Amino acid sequence: MTRRTWQWCRGWALWRVPKSVLVLILVVNSLAVVVTAGTAFLVRIDVEDLARFGILAGFAWASIELTRHIERRRSFAHQAYVAHVDPTNVWFFAGVIVLPPALASALVLVTALLMWYRVKERKAVPYRRVYSGATTLLGAQTAILILSAGMSAYPGIPSESLPVSLVDVGVIVLAAVFCWAVNFGLVLAALALYNPTVRASDLFENFNEQLVDAAAFGLGFVSAILVVHQPLALLGVMIAMVVFGRSLLVSQYEHAARIDSKTGLATAGRWHDFAAEMLSRARHHQTNLGLLIVDLDHFKSLNDTYGHSFGDDALKSVAEELRSEVRELDACGRWGGEEFTVLVSDVGSAQNVHRVAERIRLRIQSIVLQPPDQTDETVTISASLGGVFYVPDETTTLDELLLAADSALYEAKNDGRNTVRMTTAGTAQPPADDRGPVSTTDSESGDDADTETVRRQDSE
Repeated sequence: MTRRTWQWCRGWALWRVPKSVLVLILVVNSLAVVVTAGTAFLVRIDVEDLARFGILAGFAWASIELTRHIERRRSFAHQAYVAHVDPTNVWFFAGVIVLPPALASALVLVTALLMWYRVKERKAVPYRRVYSGATTLLGAQTAILILSAGMSAYPGIPSESLPVSLVDVGVIVLAAVFCWAVNFGLVLAALALYNPTVRASDLFENFNEQLVDAAAFGLGFVSAILVVHQPLALLGVMIAMVVFGRSLLVSQYEHAARIDSKTGLATAGRWHDFAAEMLSRARHHQTNLGLLIVDLDHFKSLNDTYGHSFGDDALKSVAEELRSEVRELDACGRWGGEEFTVLVSDVGSAQNVHRVAERIRLRIQSIVLQPPDQTDETVTISASLGGVFYVPDETTTLDELLLAADSALYEAKNDGRNTVRMTTAGTAQPPADDRGPVSTTDSESGDDADTETVRRQDSE
């Protein structure tokens, strides 16, 4: 029996995570147990506390049941490297304020178990659910310690007399901030260690949704007052939490419609809408635009040789280089497959568009990828670019600009790939600079001399 138990334990997915993640999980889980045990006897439990615990647990269960289908969809659409927003925090934070620490901790565990069994249907990896519960528990214990040290009557609601009530409210706000910060910080730490290549901006991608946590903690404060004075009024809070859950789902769907999941760039539809707005603005203000189509050379061969996962890594690397090259006011998108689109606003001249295109080409050419299971080999990629310089007029449409850029791209591929071809759209002629006017098929050969020329002009 002992040997069988040991073999079962050795088969846990926990032992296959990176060592740094394993250490973090074990430390956080152990600390949660120790601190929870330490605060459990701070306050004695009486019958009234048990009644309030039952009310809050009942509303937490009802809230989860009403939103479990929504939460399943949110979990399915949730990106693995961002923190998940849990609107049920309202119930455990109310318990943290009005319940003795032992019952408040029990409410955290009950809520976590209900979410696991009713929303996740036991499909979640156990160690992740345990770690998530431990981070929530540590956040709750932090809040408990702050409340017990600062409130005039803990557990309970703020005093009705001034200025004591103001101090109590301030302590509750401080406890909510630390509760959120501990939970959010520990989740981000695990995500960062598990995905060491993910950028900080990706980890904070859904940070605006964390405002829902602020609303949940605010409603938790209200719920704490209601459970003491008018428990039936908690029905209104529960309805609000259902609405919050639906709004979060809509937000995730909108994000999925705007952002390409493989590259993090705008989807083709979102890019087209934004580019159309920029074109209209350029026409109104009489400013020039540059539009580029970037197509990776021989990408199908790359996929066939090394697999689609490796191809996805290549797409991500190209997307990172595009983001690094363009300005915040420009627009990058994944047009489809191995094609990307870039719209450069207020660009000034055709030569400037060409310089941007050439810098993008050189950035992509500098990407070095390590194929799977082939430690002695590296892979480089290249791209062909077609660009169009737009001089404002009243007739040219975005689709016409795309068609012109696509024609220039076709020419670049016919001329040997890994090069740039440009054309001009609009009724006026583009302004000339020190290099002279650009013809409709101006190009750079890509050799060292031309590259140095581009860099020298950039520095000017």
